[in-house]
Amino acid sequence: MAEPARRTDLPTIEDDTRPFWDAAREERFLVKRCGACGAVHHYPRQFCPSCWSDDVAWLDASGRATLYTWSVVYANDLPPFPERLPYVAAVVDLEEGPRVMTNIVDCDPGELRIGMDLVVDFRPLTDDITAPVFRPA
Repeated sequence: MAEPARRTDLPTIEDDTRPFWDAAREERFLVKRCGACGAVHHYPRQFCPSCWSDDVAWLDASGRATLYTWSVVYANDLPPFPERLPYVAAVVDLEEGPRVMTNIVDCDPGELRIGMDLVVDFRPLTDDITAPVFRPA
């Protein structure tokens, strides 16, 4: 019997990113802040992308963001995305500064506007993985 196909919509959780995914399961959105220069960044890394310091620590983000840009996806034949069509792929600016790729949920795409206020929400993908997404504030 053949192995089931690996889900393409699931992240690979590594030791460095496990705190982020554990927090998401608790409906908390984490970013990292540099102790040397104060810059906040996301996606989680072991070093600051602004000054290269390894003095970085987890920070609970506010969960607030503004919409920078988006695209409505009407066609995607890779499983499991056909069941989710259409969906909104977006880039948002977190209140803390980083720009993040995400999905917008609970909003008619015709109502989306650049600069609109958003808040983080969470969608379980499996028993172990919950994905942060954003919805209108």
